[in-house]
Amino acid sequence: MAKPQPADLPLYERDFYAWTQDQAAKLRARAHNSIDWDNAAEELESLGDSQRNEIESRMNVLLVHLLKWRYQPDRRSGSWKGSIVEQRNRLQRRIAKSPSLKAYPAEVLGDEYALARTLAAAETDLPEDVFPHECPFTLDDILDPAFYPDGE
Repeated sequence: MAKPQPADLPLYERDFYAWTQDQAAKLRARAHNSIDWDNAAEELESLGDSQRNEIESRMNVLLVHLLKWRYQPDRRSGSWKGSIVEQRNRLQRRIAKSPSLKAYPAEVLGDEYALARTLAAAETDLPEDVFPHECPFTLDDILDPAFYPDGE
């Protein structure tokens, strides 16, 4: 059961969703003297961070499945292919909605590949050394809807 919130707490701390709706209404009404400026700025920054986090997460899942596709060809499945298709599609949609993030996948590729390598080893029970230390795929390949390591 949710812990009751004291009425003397600011709305931002009592009910975040209600705060977002209240602030949106005040922005639309141009009620600039009623805006919770510091928290609004923080939440806007957080929204931007969530867009970057989504790209990181989708890149990671995509890389894990591309590695599994290449290094366990006998275990390839429709679910792996479906995941590859979904992650590529959602990455492209995210970037189309926020073109300023177009370069972000390249920025995080190294870090996401390092994690994907570890996760692929854990998911496949293959030694981590089976997977190259450097990403064996170019970013163009990773995002290319027609690319599957070693064919389909």
